[in-house]
Amino acid sequence: MKNCMVAQSGGPTSVINSSVAGVVGENNKIKYYDNVYGGINGIEGILQERIINLSKLTDKDLELLKYTPAAGLGSCRYKMDDFNKNEEEYLKFFQILDMLDVQTFFYIGGNDSMDTVSKLSEYASLKGIDKQIIGIPKTIDNDLLHTDHTPGYGSAAKYIATTTLETYLDSRIYPNNGVFILETMGRDTGWLAASAALAKLNGESVVDFIYLPEKEFIEEKFLSEVSDVFQKKNRAYIVVSEGVKDESGETLFIRDSDSKTHDGFSHAQLGGVGKYIEKVIKDNKIAPKTRVLELSVAQRSAMHLASMTDIEEAYLVGKQAMKYSAQGHTGFMVGMKRLGNNPYEIETYRVEASKVANNIKYFPKEWIALEGNNITDEAIEYMAPLIIGEPTLPIEEGLPKYIDLNKENLI
Repeated sequence: MKNCMVAQSGGPTSVINSSVAGVVGENNKIKYYDNVYGGINGIEGILQERIINLSKLTDKDLELLKYTPAAGLGSCRYKMDDFNKNEEEYLKFFQILDMLDVQTFFYIGGNDSMDTVSKLSEYASLKGIDKQIIGIPKTIDNDLLHTDHTPGYGSAAKYIATTTLETYLDSRIYPNNGVFILETMGRDTGWLAASAALAKLNGESVVDFIYLPEKEFIEEKFLSEVSDVFQKKNRAYIVVSEGVKDESGETLFIRDSDSKTHDGFSHAQLGGVGKYIEKVIKDNKIAPKTRVLELSVAQRSAMHLASMTDIEEAYLVGKQAMKYSAQGHTGFMVGMKRLGNNPYEIETYRVEASKVANNIKYFPKEWIALEGNNITDEAIEYMAPLIIGEPTLPIEEGLPKYIDLNKENLI
C-alpha cells in the first residue's frame, strides 16, 4: 500500500482548500496513491497524530471543498527546530509517515511553510529516507519568490478592490465629506494595498493615495499631500498597508503600541496603522472628520467575492503537485510562470523549496509612483488578470453552502 498526506499552514486564504481538492481530485483520477490523508493543524497536528482520510470524501464533497474558504484542515504557525540541534521532531514525523505507509507529504503554505518543506527534504536526503516532500504555494500577501503570483492573492485583491469601490461611493455622499482610510494586510509588502488601485469609476482610480511598506512614510510629506487633495476635492481616499514604516524603519503601529505579540516564526502581529494615520490627520486638523476601515481577516476569507481565476489556479497547483509526485520529484514548490496577459496564460514548474523559504518578494520599486504615494499602470496591468471571473456558489437558505471537514474522525 502507498499513501500520501496533505496539510495546510500559516494564514488561510479563500482558495486554500481548492489546492487540497486539486490534490485529492487528481489522485482520484490517476489513482497513484491508495489514500490521501489530511494532517489536522499542519505539522503541529501531524506530530500529535491528528490525521483524517480525505479519500473518503465524495465527488460532491470535493466540489464543496473547492469553494469553501479558510483552512478546512486547520492550520498552524509552527517552526521546526534545526535538525542539527534537535532531530526529535524529524524522527517522529517520519515514523508517523512510515506507520501510515505515506510516501509523499504535500504542504500548502507560504514562506515559512516552504522552510518546513526545505528542512524535511534536506533531512530525508541526509538520512537516506525514501520520502517525497512537496510544497504547494499559498498566501494572500503574494510575497513568494520564484512564482509570478500566489494562489490566494487574486481573490484578496478582488475583495479589496471591490470594497474600495463601494466604500468610496459611500464616503462621498454628503456635502461635507472627510477622509476615508482603508487598512489592508501586508506585514512586509504592499501587494494587497496596491490592489485597491484596480477600483475605478469612469476609467479613473477612485483612490487618492496608496502607502506601501516598500516606501518610507514621511509624516510631513503625507500631511501636505492629504491637505492639498482635501482642499481641492473636499474629500480624500487613502489606502495603507499594515506594515508601513516611518523614516527610521519602525512600523507605525508597533512604535505607537504598548504591546507586541508575535507568532511562532517571531513575526509581529500588526494592525492599527489606519488608526495611527487617523490620529495624525485629526491632530493636524486636516479634515473635520475621518473614517477608518480595517479589512482584517475578511480579505482572506471572502469566497463570495473570490476570483474564479484564483480558484482554478489554486486547484491547478494542487493537481500539478500530485502529478509531479507521481514522477518521483521531491524538495520543491510548485511555481507559476506567466506566459502572457492578452490572452492571460500561465504554466506551472518546479522550484527548489530552499530558494523560496524565508525570502520575500517585495512590490517592485519601479511600480511605485515617483511621489511614493501610489502605483503605476504597469502594476495595474500585472494585477488585472488575477481578479477575473466569479464562482457560482451553491446556496442554502440564502447563504453560501460550505463544507466542514470532520476533524475529529481521526484514523
